[in-house]
Amino acid sequence: MPIIHSFAPIAGRRAKILILGSMPGEASLTANQYYAHPRNTFWPIIAPLLQIQANSRYEEKIIALKSSPIALWDVLKSCNRAGSLDSMIETDTQIVNNFPAFFALHPHITHVFFNGGKAEACFRRNVIPDIKLGSITLLRLPSTSPANARLSSDEKCKTWHQLIKSALKAH
Repeated sequence: MPIIHSFAPIAGRRAKILILGSMPGEASLTANQYYAHPRNTFWPIIAPLLQIQANSRYEEKIIALKSSPIALWDVLKSCNRAGSLDSMIETDTQIVNNFPAFFALHPHITHVFFNGGKAEACFRRNVIPDIKLGSITLLRLPSTSPANARLSSDEKCKTWHQLIKSALKAH
């Protein structure tokens, strides 16, 4: 099984919130774009907060993120995984991204939101033991993956918007 690699972070100088996924799925890796699967609800959820349309060109989404207080990245830099499901990530192949360097470049981050349980578990297991986060708040959001059918798209959107808006008002 080949090793897969995540993307570079999308973050502007004003970033206060970091949203972390685990590892891009096959559709995203093929398109070389975050959250490219047509049924993933990430862009429909985040687009109104960025004041863009969910179907905007990917380049416009990147520009909107970089000029917003929201940054986007993945916990894992590389791993082995068959398919797109987080449950298929081979634990002993996980290499995490360089979070000390990221936080040094983005000192205004006050909140890290995890897009699902796998991102949170990987971060807590592989990053927290080696980094001082200070007063950064860590919080899991409902996964935007189409595999997460426990909540409707509207319920996911409501939760995401409440927590992100609350975090932005806090600082």
